Amino acid sequence: MAKPGKYLKEVVKEGKRVRWPEKDKLWPSIAVVISIAVIVAVFLALWDYLGSSIIDLLTKAFGGM
Repeated sequence: MAKPGKYLKEVVKEGKRVRWPEKDKLWPSIAVVISIAVIVAVFLALWDYLGSSIIDLLTKAFGGM
């Protein structure tokens, strides 16, 4: 089993070899991710509301048989 200290040293070593994106390319990517997350959250909230409304209507229509 690997020692934690050796593992952390290798993680730092790999982190230094990564080519990080430049700021001018990073911000548009962040904006896309956030906007997609907001759109999906709104869609799921509306879908949940619609589903619960349909279940409530069915429960009232059939009187909780």
